[in-house]
Amino acid sequence: MPLIDLEIPGLPRRSGKVREVFDLGDRLLMVATDRISAFDWILPTPIPDKGRVLTGLTGFWLSRLDVVNHLISFDIDDARLDLPQALRDELVGRSMIVRKARVIPYECVVRGYLAGSGWKEYARSGTVCSEPLVEGLLESSEIDPPIFTPATKAETGHDENVSFDQMASSVGGELADELRSASLEIYASASRIARDRGIILADTKFEWGLDERTGELLLIDEVLTPDSSRYWSLERYEPGGPQPSYDKQYVRDWLESTSWDKSSPPPPLPDDVVARTRTKYVDAFEILTGTRFPWG
Repeated sequence: MPLIDLEIPGLPRRSGKVREVFDLGDRLLMVATDRISAFDWILPTPIPDKGRVLTGLTGFWLSRLDVVNHLISFDIDDARLDLPQALRDELVGRSMIVRKARVIPYECVVRGYLAGSGWKEYARSGTVCSEPLVEGLLESSEIDPPIFTPATKAETGHDENVSFDQMASSVGGELADELRSASLEIYASASRIARDRGIILADTKFEWGLDERTGELLLIDEVLTPDSSRYWSLERYEPGGPQPSYDKQYVRDWLESTSWDKSSPPPPLPDDVVARTRTKYVDAFEILTGTRFPWG
């Protein structure tokens, strides 16, 4: 059964769009549910096993990227909780035990290709997040070199694009420079790895925090998943229009085809949209990791 909501008796909980975060005292337990969001709404229909795809891919990337991060363990037993077997089984494969960090309130977005809101802005003004790009680019064209476009981080509602200078004035110039250089470096490394597996990493967003005890900069939350990234097939890539993707763009496209006004609760997803979306997430996992998805 898909995991939509979760409580662990006795543990304080904070809910995000997808994750439930439980306070273990000196650490946190982050659990990825099967909820899916689009257009700033949590949809009423979950995608089975989506949380396990997100957690599994985060583990894949953290094992291959040279970056200090908040991960302690993926093993739910390391949480040292007395859990009923049924609850423990629900948590397996979708849980991360992590260091506590003071979250930096900006999404660190890196764009290597012109898509989504970036393409719409470029078509209007020749800019992406107010940063000028060369003339003559098409939808899905490569942006060379990739650009760093921060956004405010919202637990609910809409993230807002901001300039690098705005972020720097908020967090300090030195930290802003470090966030930009680290995000671009990770994107470059991940892009090479993904391309070797036949996948284009078109864009992604990173979240960072400062270790509560040491102040060390840590990469936090999910990393390079189909929820936080736009993945395309290298073989089928052709600039000049939207690309087939391994992410939730299929859900967005279906919602756009309905009469939903995006200001009232969204409609439930049809069974075929749910099944197709699950397949896209699982395909991303299997192609990137080179292993079979171990659940279902």
